Amino acid sequence: MKIEGQCTIAASRETVWERLNDPAVLAKSLPGVDELEPTGPDSYRSTIKYKMGPVSGKFDGTVELSEKNPPHSMRLKTSARGGPGFVNGDGKVELAAKGEQTEIRYSADVQLGGMLAAVGSRMLEGAAKKSIEEFFQSIVEQK
Repeated sequence: MKIEGQCTIAASRETVWERLNDPAVLAKSLPGVDELEPTGPDSYRSTIKYKMGPVSGKFDGTVELSEKNPPHSMRLKTSARGGPGFVNGDGKVELAAKGEQTEIRYSADVQLGGMLAAVGSRMLEGAAKKSIEEFFQSIVEQK
């Protein structure tokens, strides 16, 4: 499944970049994250409790940041497994300064398995876009 979108948030590109690279901000901003533990430079182990439609559960996974071009773009790879199935994602985030704001463009290829795949990509795509935009808004609100 391909997920693409964009949103504009009220923060400078440099602030957004800094917060995207701060593990404490990420842990507070990622939907459902109970734990985000560094395992190396730009890599993390995560524990997530998540509910999407009729499917909910606990997932253990990894997050990797790579191909960094500060403060313009980066690649994120995620992998999570749990009772309801698995999610693997490979995405790109691009930041563009728009005056005092930042336009964020994102795109990701996501593979789902288990009950998550059975829910259907239409429902999951809409929920994923909403979660992504909530995440970006949340990083701005972190102090």
